[in-house]
Amino acid sequence: MERLWAPWRLEYIRSADEQQGCVFCRAAAAGDEDGLVVHRGKHALVVLNKYPYASGHLMVAPYRHEAEFGELTTDEALEIHRLAAAGLGALAETMRPQGFNVGWNLGRIAGAGIVDHVHLHVVPRWAGDTNFMPVLADIKVMPEALEDTRRKLAEAWPGS
Repeated sequence: MERLWAPWRLEYIRSADEQQGCVFCRAAAAGDEDGLVVHRGKHALVVLNKYPYASGHLMVAPYRHEAEFGELTTDEALEIHRLAAAGLGALAETMRPQGFNVGWNLGRIAGAGIVDHVHLHVVPRWAGDTNFMPVLADIKVMPEALEDTRRKLAEAWPGS
């Protein structure tokens, strides 16, 4: 039997059980590197997903802890979408994806893993990026450390 070693995953598994509270509120309060924050706006921030669908998977969330999409202020909603657009540019420059998924998962039944703090996903995509690992072993292979991806995207962020 062959094994795929990903020792960094154990840190995620352990920290998921140990950490309390909202992941976005913790990221907002942390330093950029510790919180995996790529960019901070006036009303919202951009963070890397610790459990990404693909390398470079960003999430844009308001600073204000809000569960309901319809309760976002006009300023929050506008900035979230502007930050998502800037994220598309930074991802295009640094990772050269062939496409993107951009979307809201509102409610657990719609796929939201975090239901109490609304957020927008920006996922870069490549032909064949759903490799054989999820099919055979319920494993995803990430080719780059999150810290390295965060640094590259922060450096490529428009206006940086």
